[in-house]
Amino acid sequence: MTQLMKPSGLLSNIPSLLSDFFDDDRFSFDTSWLARVPAANVKEKDDAFYIDLAIPGMKKEDFHVNVDNHTLMISSEKKEESKEEKDEYTRQEFSYRSFKRSFALPESVKANEIQAKYEDGVLKLTIPKKEEVKQAPRKEIAIN
Repeated sequence: MTQLMKPSGLLSNIPSLLSDFFDDDRFSFDTSWLARVPAANVKEKDDAFYIDLAIPGMKKEDFHVNVDNHTLMISSEKKEESKEEKDEYTRQEFSYRSFKRSFALPESVKANEIQAKYEDGVLKLTIPKKEEVKQAPRKEIAIN
């Protein structure tokens, strides 16, 4: 079985290290300002890997998915601005959300055939495997 995983190293763990530190119950202040990275479900089947990321409230145009040197990179950046003007005041609000996730791809995948689909708040990626690494169906051998 081939393994699909996040690249290892100190830099790839920084968001989780910071989140672990600030999300601890010892702190009583609001941590909603911290960057959040969407959780990923990774499934391996005989023919492909499947990655699902729950990212509600986005549009498919908000995502960037690419492969570089056997690394699958998924990112998003969304900026919103609202302005309300009344007779006595002006209220202007800004919102900025972004994330980046990367996964090391094994040599056994067809990186040029990866497909991505965004529906119902879930980004779904299909990463097909090369023919030579797909498991052959079980075959019963007759005994003579």
